[in-house]
Amino acid sequence: MENFVVSARKYRPATFRSVVGQQHVTTTLQNAIQSQHLAQAFLFCGPRGVGKTTCARILAKTINCTNLTAEAEACGVCTSCVAFQENASFNVHELDAASNNSVEDIRSLVEQVRYAPQQGRYKIYIIDEVHMLSNAAFNAFLKTLEEPPSYAIFILATTERHKIIPTILSRCQIFDFNRIRVDDIKEHLRYVATSEHITADDDALHLLAQKADGGLRDALSMFDQQVTFAGNNLTYKEVVQNLHILDYDYYFRLVDALLRENLSAALLLLDSVMQQGFDLHNFVVGTAEHLRGLLVCKDPVTVQLLEVSDNIRQQYVRQAQAAPLPFLLSALNLVSQCDRDFKQAKNQRLHVELALMKLAYLNEAVQFVRDLNPDAHSRPAPASPKPALDNGEAKKKTSSLAESPAPVTPTSTTAPAAATTPLVHAPAPADGPDPLPVENGVAELHATPSIEDAEAPPVTTRHQVLDTLPHIETGRPSMQGLEPNHRPTDVRPSPPAPQPSVAAPTLPKLPSLANRLPGLRDLGTPTATAARPVAAVAEPVAASTGPLPPIAPELLQKIWQQLADERRAQEKMSDYMVLNRTVSADAGHIITLTVDNPVQVVQFNEFRAEFMAELRRRTGHPGLTVQTEVATAAPTGRKLYTSNDKFAYLAEKYPALQEMKQRLGLDADF
Repeated sequence: MENFVVSARKYRPATFRSVVGQQHVTTTLQNAIQSQHLAQAFLFCGPRGVGKTTCARILAKTINCTNLTAEAEACGVCTSCVAFQENASFNVHELDAASNNSVEDIRSLVEQVRYAPQQGRYKIYIIDEVHMLSNAAFNAFLKTLEEPPSYAIFILATTERHKIIPTILSRCQIFDFNRIRVDDIKEHLRYVATSEHITADDDALHLLAQKADGGLRDALSMFDQQVTFAGNNLTYKEVVQNLHILDYDYYFRLVDALLRENLSAALLLLDSVMQQGFDLHNFVVGTAEHLRGLLVCKDPVTVQLLEVSDNIRQQYVRQAQAAPLPFLLSALNLVSQCDRDFKQAKNQRLHVELALMKLAYLNEAVQFVRDLNPDAHSRPAPASPKPALDNGEAKKKTSSLAESPAPVTPTSTTAPAAATTPLVHAPAPADGPDPLPVENGVAELHATPSIEDAEAPPVTTRHQVLDTLPHIETGRPSMQGLEPNHRPTDVRPSPPAPQPSVAAPTLPKLPSLANRLPGLRDLGTPTATAARPVAAVAEPVAASTGPLPPIAPELLQKIWQQLADERRAQEKMSDYMVLNRTVSADAGHIITLTVDNPVQVVQFNEFRAEFMAELRRRTGHPGLTVQTEVATAAPTGRKLYTSNDKFAYLAEKYPALQEMKQRLGLDADF
């Protein structure tokens, strides 16, 4: 009985021309052989089953061929080619790094490199799965890989390039092998089937090529399996049955049921899929791919993006014409969400059934939204941008200014009405320019309720009063000049504000506001306005005209100490340290508070307002004022640290002490 050889070995490419789907690699290698520009090391990396080891063997055979063709192909009849084909060549050495990954294996390889070839020009070393070498083996291989003998060439192959250290990568010419296209795999399977006298459907071969996921070796292995199962007549139905994959027919039937809103048929189809032992997650993923294929087939230009056979592509086109675009987009969104949440679902079957229920009534939901606003799709697009404030905003703004009541200003009770300075009424600030219209180039898939014609909420009228009173620039924190009894002496009255040309409207009076804030009574006259600072207007203190009454020092010190003790009871020791000192007031009710440093000045200013209000209330003198000053540090004498320093200081003060030390023979270090 003749031994069976699998198709992956039997039909393994023997020349660069027969390599499938890697023309960018084979063309470069052929040019390098013709021009004699061969590197000392090559690295072939890429997915499994795409021809890395095959290209390495073809390169090794072609380099030592003595009768190269015009296309830099091995002749296959010379002594070197025959020895290579019979696995008897002494110039080609293959090493499997997966099982020979130690330092000793690499050292043995390096020892072999020292010997020149007996026949031929080059010795080629093919190291497969080179990423399996250990770091120590890589380091032992570096020097030889970088500067090998002139007759040595290394060809490395790997599926995981990222596991190779950078020092190895920098010493190699790197060739990236691509995944083989579905059409190329299909054509190669057709060639193998013809050579083996096997009848195969195009759909069956296309399904095998698609299932191989870019690997030609996997496709040939599945092809041998299908031939063993079905014999010399390979059909699409038998391939689907043997590979245990979901046929396209399931998804076509599912979409037809969803378009007809037949939920029962969709649920029964799901049950049939589960009864045959298929995974629910694969069913969800396949449904998403099917909807994506229908979406691609909506436009004849993008039909070529669908990698299926011609018969299946025609079925996609027919169903895509029957499925509306809003349905496909919404259904694809729902299925993608079901795919994302599938792993977290406790009852996965119910999770998929709920998604099918939503899909079954998706057209009805879209129609329901369209019925809510039937004019959403029939409304013509605006030919030009709307004029500014075309939606009634200008009318509302002008009406708010016209209908707003006049601003209210307090009247003075002491100055005549003619001298009252009216407050200027400023209109509300105008809004910025209207935003430019944004043209949306994407048509709505669903009719959505429009909010363009909805009435805007009523605009609240606003009043803005301009402050015409002079302001005071504030510097360091101080209350000087803002005390109740402070009367400026060198303040010149400012000229009255110019009257506006338009007569001011008659304003209602608010006597209650003026009575509550006596300081507002003097705002009517320009002199009072200029003389009194703005910050002191709100302080309700009556101005005194006669001499100030004296303050009892004992009462002032007692209340001051009480306030200091209250700070200590509140665990505000820093405030207590500032206030715990003797104070007194002069004839002008000014208290001078002497502190130790500028930090205490800042600290006192932090609670000054609260403290002064309480001090004035308890003493009954609203004119009290506190001025802070930093005490001048007294010059300090020398510091006495050691015992000798202390003794010298005492001896200068008491001369008899020096005489007593000498008589008694005492020592200062005590």
